[in-house]
This record gives sequence, structure tokens and C-alpha cells, in this order.
Amino acid sequence: MSSRSDQTRQRVIEAAIGLLTRGGRDAVTTRAVAEAAGLQPPAIYRLFGDKDGLLDAVAEYGFAAFLATKHVDPDPPDLIEDLRDGWDLAIEFGLANPALFTLMYTEPAREESAAFKAGLEILMGRMRRLAAGGLLRVDEELAAQVVHATARGAVLTWLSLPEKRRDPALFTTLRESMVAAVTNERPAVRDSGPAGAARALRAALPGQAALSDAEQRLLSEWLKRLTEAD
Repeated sequence: MSSRSDQTRQRVIEAAIGLLTRGGRDAVTTRAVAEAAGLQPPAIYRLFGDKDGLLDAVAEYGFAAFLATKHVDPDPPDLIEDLRDGWDLAIEFGLANPALFTLMYTEPAREESAAFKAGLEILMGRMRRLAAGGLLRVDEELAAQVVHATARGAVLTWLSLPEKRRDPALFTTLRESMVAAVTNERPAVRDSGPAGAARALRAALPGQAALSDAEQRLLSEWLKRLTEAD
């Protein structure tokens, strides 16, 4: 795509976000977006295919903007505080961009989005570090889903409430409930018996070379059974 086309595409996306912010999803019509961007409606179809294609591009822009706010520390001094910080960052982004956040997270999952995948990898990295440190109470995938669900739910619930019913304690309460649900306050390898040790060892398996692939798969299955027996 040429630089000029890229600039036009960006102008259209920004126009759509402006309409979305001021009037919600219903305000984002191809005619209104074209007018706001200083184009003719057929240009929207040439660039995005249809309105759904335009909304997908707007959501992708949102995921990329959210990704740009994330600070990735590969070796945080406090893993649980790092988890809290990541959760808080999602809340801050959602409250600063309510219409965009709602579009991003109330539509079907956009698993093909490169920015969405990159953000998910950051979240899974946090889960792997917690598991390897013996701090994860549940499976990594479930933990990531809980983190994602509580952050998304907190923002969407807040936005759905009339202002007089909005209590900031909602965020603190949900965040700490999430932390309690997915982590142990102290390393599980010391305090939670075989299941905690199994989670920590399972998380560390990909980084070792002493076992063959078949042996790793077998050991991983045994460790999974131990974690599920907790």
C-alpha cells in the first residue's frame, strides 16, 4: 500500500474513532465517516470493503494503541505487583478510551489481530513467570482468562453504571479478587504441596534440554494431573 493510501486509511480510522467517541457505534456510518474524513463514500469501500471491515480496522487500531502503552519488564522484581500493574494499565486504557474499548471487547474475539496476539503474548509471559516462580494457583491459560475477564468486566461494568453508582472500590476489589484467585501469596513450591511444585516444574520444562520431546510431553501430562488434583 502506498504512503498516500496509508495516510488516507489512517485519516478514515481517526474520523471513525471520533464519531464512535461522540456518538457510539450507531454514529459510525460509511457516509458520516467519509464526510468527516473529507472523502466520498466509495473510498471507504475501496479501503475497507464495508462497514464491518472499517470497524475491524478501528478495533485493530485500538489494540495497537493499547499495546503501545504496555511496559514489558522481562525480570520484574515483584511478580505479583507486575501482575497488578498490568491489570491497572488495562483499566486505565479502558476508562480513557471507553467507546474504543467497548468496540474492542464486546465484538467476537479478533484472534487474527496482530496487536491482539502480541498483547496476549505479554499476558501469557506474565503467567509463565508466575508459574515458574511457584506463585500460580491455577493453570496458566485459566489464569490468563481470569485476568482478562476481570479487567474487561470491570471496565464494561463501570461504563454501564450511572455516574452516581460508580464506586472506584469496584476496581480495587476485582483486582485483588483476581490476584487471590490466580496466585499464592507466597511461592506455591513451599506452601501448597505437590500441585504448586508441579505447576512450577511444568512452566520450566520448555527451557531445559535434558529430556527428549516425548519425555517432556509425558512428564508434562503427569504434572498436569498433579496440578488438577489440587
